Amino acid sequence: MRKKWWKILAVLIICAVIINGLLGPVPRLFILHESIRNVYFHVPMWSAMIVMYLISVIYSVKYLNTGKAEYDLMAIEAVNTGITFCFFGLATGMLWANITWGEPWPNDPKLNGSAIATLMYLAYLVLRNALEEEQKRAKISAVYNIFAFPIIIVLLYILPKMTDSLHPGSGGNATFGQLQMSNELRPTFYAAMIGWPMIAFWICSMRYRVRLLERKELQIDS
Repeated sequence: MRKKWWKILAVLIICAVIINGLLGPVPRLFILHESIRNVYFHVPMWSAMIVMYLISVIYSVKYLNTGKAEYDLMAIEAVNTGITFCFFGLATGMLWANITWGEPWPNDPKLNGSAIATLMYLAYLVLRNALEEEQKRAKISAVYNIFAFPIIIVLLYILPKMTDSLHPGSGGNATFGQLQMSNELRPTFYAAMIGWPMIAFWICSMRYRVRLLERKELQIDS
């Protein structure tokens, strides 16, 4: 039970976020209106993605330092989980953009940067599948992963702030907090920012355990 408490907590948090996110009161904001509810889903999805990519980088560094295959497995499963949440983030973002900006994908620096970042990590998966020798694949993938992470931070958080952008918090635009992150939104939003990354880590840990079992099975068969 001691090992499961955080999983139970994550489920309870996300259930509360979903219920309150769909049914709870929200402030009447210009243009946004009811679509402000998406802040409970879109922003935390990207946060969960970044957390997973950061975990992947940490384990890539640990792999290069130690050569342990387990660290490489954790790195790849963190990327797999991160990409899953990336797609959720893109989907919720496109829905929100269509409602507030009139089209799902306007020519915006942050949106274009997110597309490039997504392609970079899809290329990471393609690179892994293209290399057959295990150690070579792990080393090249780890190096690629370490360099890819700071690039996506630049694409998603630095460049949009330096150029004109429709996105809140970029291009001189006000953040949601500056607009009106009222007391009605804050508790659920902060809970979502904790809960979704916890769910992402839970998914990643399950995928990692499955990979370990598959690896042990292959070693026994050989």
